[in-house]
Amino acid sequence: MEKKFFVHESAYVDNNVEIDEGTKIWHFSHVQGGSKIGKNCSLGQNVNIGNNVRIGNNVKIQNNVSVYEGVELEDYVFCGPSMVFTNILNPRSEFPQRGSEFYLKTKVGKSVSLGANSTVVCGTTLGKYAFVGAGAVVTRDIPEYAMVYGNPAKIRGWVCACGNKLSYSADEKSGGKATCSKCGRQYNKQGNKVEQV
Repeated sequence: MEKKFFVHESAYVDNNVEIDEGTKIWHFSHVQGGSKIGKNCSLGQNVNIGNNVRIGNNVKIQNNVSVYEGVELEDYVFCGPSMVFTNILNPRSEFPQRGSEFYLKTKVGKSVSLGANSTVVCGTTLGKYAFVGAGAVVTRDIPEYAMVYGNPAKIRGWVCACGNKLSYSADEKSGGKATCSKCGRQYNKQGNKVEQV
C-alpha cells in the first residue's frame, strides 16, 4: 500500500505512529512512538516529536524544534525556527523525572503563531489565533487573539485571525470594537476577551 505522506530518507519514524495524508517530514527529524500527526503538516529539518504528542492538521513546524510529550498543537499552528517547548517545570539531572506523570500539559490553540526562538513554559494554554513574538518567553496562559512578546511575555496588543494588528475605537485596556484593516474581519473586545463578530 502506497504511503500518502512523505518521510525523508534521513528521518526516523518509530512504530505506533499515525501520520495523515499530505504531511511531509524532512531531513534528520524523529517522530517518536504513540504520536499522531494530522493532514498536510510540514516538519522541517531536525524536528523531534516526542512520545504521544498530538498534532492537528496543517501545522508548520520549522527547523530545530522539539515538541515534547505533554504538548498538543491544534490545527494551523505555526512553530518558528528554533522555538522551544518544555514539559517539566523544575527539571533536575540528579533526580530524573521521566514518564507522563511528571509532564505538565501545554495546549496550543488553533492558528497560534510562535515566533522564532520563543519559549513556551509547560503547563500553559495559548488561546486560538494568539501571536507570540520572536524570542518571547511564555510563562502563563495567553488569551485568544493576544499579541505577546518580551521576557516574560506580556500582552502588547491584539491581532486578527489573519495576523494583522488590530486598533480599537475605545480604550484598548477596557474594550471596544475593531475592524481589521487588511481583511475586514470585525471584533468586539471586553477586557482580555476578544471575539470575532
